[in-house]
Amino acid sequence: MNATLQQENPQTADRPAEFITPQVSIYETREEYVVEAEMPGVSKQGLEITLEGNEIMIVGRRTEESIPGKALFRESRIASYRRVFQLDPAIDTTKIGALMEQGVLRLTLPKSESVKPRRIQVD
Repeated sequence: MNATLQQENPQTADRPAEFITPQVSIYETREEYVVEAEMPGVSKQGLEITLEGNEIMIVGRRTEESIPGKALFRESRIASYRRVFQLDPAIDTTKIGALMEQGVLRLTLPKSESVKPRRIQVD
């Protein structure tokens, strides 16, 4: 699986939208690839995953929290997340799964049957 990361700063009428590239962990099992993307502040409703051709795009929109006073110091940026991956043709895109839990998105990318290891019966 080839990973391509992109950042964009498209302009909107209100203010420029800013995207942060989320940190990911990618691992492979016998049956599938798994992508775990950290997106704190993103709920299931703020998540958009699109598949076009061999590219999968993940966009996570954070909701801006209101605070009861004047912010004096803030280390986290108010920005949305965006990351694009180029998928290997060996991935069965009809069976991709997604789970969002505690700010971590878990994508499961099943391997197609033609590339899974199999045992050959000897007659």
